Amino acid sequence: MKVTSVNVKKLEKEGSRMKGIASILLDDLIAIHDIRIIAGDNGLFVAMPSRKTPSGTYRDIVHPITPEGRQMIEAAILGEYENAEVATEEA
Repeated sequence: MKVTSVNVKKLEKEGSRMKGIASILLDDLIAIHDIRIIAGDNGLFVAMPSRKTPSGTYRDIVHPITPEGRQMIEAAILGEYENAEVATEEA
């Protein structure tokens, strides 16, 4: 399986660790939206889409099964992030 398309929206919000939102296509067949790009203590990382459970915790809706799969997705997203321009908010 390959990441065939990446769309990144860079965000700049003061005091927020969230630096962007991404969507990807896998093999031009499966779309995954709302992947967050987060500034962590050791650099940028991606956080997969999640949903809040009734107990108040968060659970990923979709996620890679292997470390190699996560690395492939993260490399594609962060590579595109470096080239993305900051999104402007419309009034």
